[in-house]
Amino acid sequence: MAVGVTSGYYVSSSTTNSYGANFVPEIWSGKLQVKFYKSTVLGEITNNDWEGEIKDQGDKVNIRTIPTITISDYTKGMSLASQVPTSTPITLTIDYGKYFNVIVDDVDATQADVKLMDMFTNDAAQQMKIGIDSLVLTQLATGGSSTTPLSAAANQGNSAGAISGNLALGVTATPVTLTKSNVLDTILNMGQALDEQNVPEDGRWLVIPAWMGALIKNSDLKQAYLTGDDTSILRNGKMGMIDRFTLYVSNNLYTASSKTTILAGTRDAVSFASQITNVETLRSTTTFGNIMRGLNVFGFKVVKPEALVAAVVTK
Repeated sequence: MAVGVTSGYYVSSSTTNSYGANFVPEIWSGKLQVKFYKSTVLGEITNNDWEGEIKDQGDKVNIRTIPTITISDYTKGMSLASQVPTSTPITLTIDYGKYFNVIVDDVDATQADVKLMDMFTNDAAQQMKIGIDSLVLTQLATGGSSTTPLSAAANQGNSAGAISGNLALGVTATPVTLTKSNVLDTILNMGQALDEQNVPEDGRWLVIPAWMGALIKNSDLKQAYLTGDDTSILRNGKMGMIDRFTLYVSNNLYTASSKTTILAGTRDAVSFASQITNVETLRSTTTFGNIMRGLNVFGFKVVKPEALVAAVVTK
């Protein structure tokens, strides 16, 4: 709002006779307002083991799996049964694409006091990362067309556990209601589900929503000795590791009707591949301006579902 005018001070209603209109211009700040982006976790929780094989050609790669060899009992003189090892290949397909297409008019580019193209490019790159991150996390949680996560059957639901079969990880109809008193129990259950699948302890990760992170900070884990850190998580602001999981907080997790699907596992579980990541500029054929556009074609595949755990939780 403009500064008020004291009664009696001359201000003409005509713009040609107004001091304000002629000599006090409207100023646009040269400093851009800081923009906050959702943090992305895809690069920390997936692997790129097969990206190189489809980077330059082809839209899919068939991943060979190691067959399971049968071990049988032996007694002297018995006839040995032979096994022909077989394996089912896993197909990683480049089946997703996202793009942006922005035009900057020559007049705006010349008259603007900021570098519009650089500003738009930086924002587009961030939005692309967020879009891909959200898509993959949602697909892992819902299976694409249903509400069944892409983790192994024994790593989800209220009867989870390949051995125990009694780990409560929640489903859409009956999610686990988390409080500061039981939030650790759910984390431990997810860790046990991986243990029962013989998943290595190294490199385990857990992605949680911000509100769950707050519950953890309000729980008994605020005591430094429980997390194994030298300093309480309330003091250093870092979630650190809990039950062998490196914790990541994300606002991109799949949430419906206040029920969030949290995910845990190792990087061996999900393979991600980006085939085309291209940004280019060209002249517009319909107006005076430059077009900036970007394309990212990618795909992902759960290659080891036993190394992925899903839990449906609510606050």
